[in-house]
Amino acid sequence: MSLEIKVPTVGESISEVTIGQWFKKDGDFVEMDEVICELESDKATFELAAEAAGILKTMAAEGDTLEIGAVICEINTDGQAGGKIEKSEKPAESTSSSAGGKTGEMKDMIVPTVGESITEVTLANWLKADGDYVELDEIIAEVDSDKATFELPAEANGILRHVAQEGDTLEIGGLICKIEVMEGGAPTSEEAAPASGSSASSSVSSTDKDTYATGHASPAAAKILAEKGISANEIKGTGKDGRITKEDAEKAEKSAPKPAAAKPAESKKEEKSEAAPKVAGSRDSRREKMTSLRKTVSRRLVSVKNETAMLTTFNEVNMGPIMEMRKKFKDQFKEKHGVNLGFMSFFTKAVCVALQEWPAVNAQIDGNEIVYNDFCDISIAVSAPKGLVVPVIRNAEAMSFEEIEKEVVRLAMKARDNKLSIEEMTGGTFTLTNGGIFGSMMSTPIINAPQSAILGMHNIVERPMAVNGEVKILPMMYLALSYDHRIIDGRESVSFLVRVKQLLEDPTRLLFGV
Repeated sequence: MSLEIKVPTVGESISEVTIGQWFKKDGDFVEMDEVICELESDKATFELAAEAAGILKTMAAEGDTLEIGAVICEINTDGQAGGKIEKSEKPAESTSSSAGGKTGEMKDMIVPTVGESITEVTLANWLKADGDYVELDEIIAEVDSDKATFELPAEANGILRHVAQEGDTLEIGGLICKIEVMEGGAPTSEEAAPASGSSASSSVSSTDKDTYATGHASPAAAKILAEKGISANEIKGTGKDGRITKEDAEKAEKSAPKPAAAKPAESKKEEKSEAAPKVAGSRDSRREKMTSLRKTVSRRLVSVKNETAMLTTFNEVNMGPIMEMRKKFKDQFKEKHGVNLGFMSFFTKAVCVALQEWPAVNAQIDGNEIVYNDFCDISIAVSAPKGLVVPVIRNAEAMSFEEIEKEVVRLAMKARDNKLSIEEMTGGTFTLTNGGIFGSMMSTPIINAPQSAILGMHNIVERPMAVNGEVKILPMMYLALSYDHRIIDGRESVSFLVRVKQLLEDPTRLLFGV
């Protein structure tokens, strides 16, 4: 019986995806829920798992673009694991007879399609040097688009020849490198020396591999090895059929460089430092190309500025009552709910109350119509390794302090690990951004389109304030509300911010809804 696996729905605005790479080959036996390939949309990359155990039959190749719902592969559920082994015996025999032999074929690798709206990418860095021996599906480079960074796997076994350099901008379909195809695994040291003299010549011969999985790193393992700068050839896998697992990658350590090779490098650095010593008051400068991501951010920010009537209103709030409440209950809160009681839950609850009282701040313009939302999906700006992301807390108006804090922690952890899904980053109705964690005292945040308003939080500073005719030192924070004046009037924006101030300075109001 053959089971068809179709491209799943990955987002309401996404109509097609591109096959990034196959982790299993046509004819391989796959287990249920085993990751078989990686799919790329114009917003994110995700993995496709097998829906049953059996023999895999691929219906599309790497780089193909498929519509949502299209058949990507079939799984013959009547197939047995032994079928894969029988198929791999013949290639193993031919491998042993032609180990390290050049075929004369030169494989051209082009920039793959990474999204329908992306026309060019930037080569961020090479993970394998020119002349290195690379294996099929081994990650050789990282490429930046205007939306994300993705890895480029080798399309054949052989010697890598760079065509593009780091920092080069290439169009989709442009030639990025070539691979001098070789059969039977890595070349011997004698064969590799005249070709490149690279460290790949000393990698272990793969003539004893008996399956495709042997020596092949899983997606998680490949990422870890790339961060450590370790080639998959340098370690031995302990997974099924010799596959390199995540645990193998975490335990792997980069081998120390040879002293002989280190000395020339050190002497060159010393020569450079002696030749061009740094002088106080020097006027050196350098130029760097903008990344595709930075170009897109620049374009979108300017677009928001030009297409909205953006205005910012300010107020200040005494954070003393919240700080006292947190100090009094934080230990009990942590003990009962297993999560810290932070400022974000107070601000989220206060914002939700104010949004329901002033619905225009929670609305957005769609053509000639205004869409008013009865729910509050609060976007939280989070600083991630690859840039600022804005995950969404759904129906925050119905959540408790405990639920909000747990959701903030969950989303922040996923953002740190670059595992946020498209659904978790789209559809917000209002945004909170906290520049205070970086020390900002005042800012004018830019609206997160198509939303109509954003609230900026800042650092807490003790300042002398007049209270009932007396001067007191209070912990004060400036709040900034940027809003689209086309839909939100001054009365609504100021009243909204005053209401947020009122709720924060007397947080017991949040408990009673007054």
